[in-house]
Amino acid sequence: MAQALWRGDLIQRSRTVSGIFLLAYAFLHFLNIAAGLVSPDFMHQVQEFRRLLTGHPPGQIVLFSALFTHVALALWQVASRRTLRMSLAQALQLFLGLAIPFQLIQHLVYTSYAPGRFGLDDDMTSIILLMWNSPEVWHQYLLLLVVWVHGCIGLHMWLRLTNWWSKLVPYMIGLAVAVPAFALAGLLTEGRRIWMLYTAPDSAQAIRNNFNWPDREGFAQLASSYNIGFWVFVTLLGMAIASYYLRRFLRKRKSLQIRYENGTEITIEHGLTLLEISQLNGIPHTSLCGGKGRCTTCRIEVTKGQEDLPPPSSAEARTLKAIKARDNVRLACQIRPTASLSIQRVYQPKGKRQVHSAQGVEKTIAVLFLDIRGFTSRSAGLLPYDIVFLLNRFFDAIVPEITKTGGTVDKYMGDGLLALFEMDNPEHSALAGITAVGNIGVALARFNRLLASEGEDPVRIGMGLHTGTVVLGEIGTNDNAPRTLIGAAVNAASRLESKTKELGVELLISDQVLQAAGMVAPAEMLQDFELRGVDHPVCALPVRQASTLDSLLSMQSDPDVTTFAPIGASQKG
Repeated sequence: MAQALWRGDLIQRSRTVSGIFLLAYAFLHFLNIAAGLVSPDFMHQVQEFRRLLTGHPPGQIVLFSALFTHVALALWQVASRRTLRMSLAQALQLFLGLAIPFQLIQHLVYTSYAPGRFGLDDDMTSIILLMWNSPEVWHQYLLLLVVWVHGCIGLHMWLRLTNWWSKLVPYMIGLAVAVPAFALAGLLTEGRRIWMLYTAPDSAQAIRNNFNWPDREGFAQLASSYNIGFWVFVTLLGMAIASYYLRRFLRKRKSLQIRYENGTEITIEHGLTLLEISQLNGIPHTSLCGGKGRCTTCRIEVTKGQEDLPPPSSAEARTLKAIKARDNVRLACQIRPTASLSIQRVYQPKGKRQVHSAQGVEKTIAVLFLDIRGFTSRSAGLLPYDIVFLLNRFFDAIVPEITKTGGTVDKYMGDGLLALFEMDNPEHSALAGITAVGNIGVALARFNRLLASEGEDPVRIGMGLHTGTVVLGEIGTNDNAPRTLIGAAVNAASRLESKTKELGVELLISDQVLQAAGMVAPAEMLQDFELRGVDHPVCALPVRQASTLDSLLSMQSDPDVTTFAPIGASQKG
């Protein structure tokens, strides 16, 4: 698990570092072009300064290493994705990352390959003139603009959690707009100037000789080099896309269909119980005990495919025998289909045999446990009023992130809390929970910066987020029956929160939550945990810093298909 986290951190850092180098190069390039507003001599001087950084072998090694690393990571992102469905921001970032190489190849051919191969003068004026009387001048400016926008978005996402970046954002937005605008003005100014000189009588050949332009054969070789680079990248991109579809095809070959008595049919992959399949796909399925096998309200009659089911476990067999169930009756919370089934729910969502709500309201919701790490030792040297003051400040900082998403704090437990996300359906509940834990990570970072300014140690937390069917009801005597909840999801969320201490992470979010929200995480980062008091292993995503959760997730491609990531080595907790 630690190796998967280390690999994820390495990829993120490689993307960030290589992106910073490329953004710095684009910034200097824009300044070089913008210098044309002043004079050709000043443009040349700025280019000479730029060459001090990238015009020698060490600088070129750093620049091209950053370029190839960034492009390789973009291709890897395509090949390793579980779905092409994503948010608009993720789609824009991926599109820009893949669009850049198509134009960059030609830029490299004429500014890096041609000077070495044919002795072409790569002075900015020479390059502008070479492109001026063709659409290529706009293509290359658009290339720089795409690199600039792509880099600015990445820079903002990287620095947005720092305490000083928010103060600089208004000024940086102005700079981000001004730099390409001035570059465009410089391009037009220098392009018109040199074109007027070039089209003057008897000057074109002299200028071509002065810039040492290749002859027709040389230009043909440059075009051939561009075509080779273009098709090499197209091949690599095609291989990445083919890898994505091949992996998707192999996953779908393992899928199976579940048909309900009302005609509803869903396609899923192996791994979950039939009850979990119903819940994750928004299909009402009564389960008063929360899927722990302690009642029979989730039982179903198998009308087709019974022969493909494994025999009942001893516990399930005893329960079915106690109610004198027929041979084709099974508990939905206990069977994990490995082949297609047709079923009929015994307790219908509507009708005479539905369990009465007086026994509790059954809902599939996301449940969050949160606890402060090391609070006992921290509070040992504090006065009782100081402890209360610190806890109230902490809860004032993070609880609004729960309530803003529609969640509620069910109860405070000393230095921790239990929060529920009661929504109209499991998907909205899971999405609210995911949003809340990510925002709590950001709020915690702000709170810790405030503590640091006061000379206090930062607060560390652990969170466990899980979803499942729970029973919400008033339990107690007639005159004292507080609202509470019962269900396996509550225990699982609590155990996940406890597991974060062992892993050294802020958050463990179960894959069941991600599936309910229609989202997926990197397959290599998912882990299967055996949790004390939980019947089956819980697949979960460890997140070192909850504020980075959004960058790890993407949307699921098909809401009618539930997909599951490979499970790593089992850990016991």
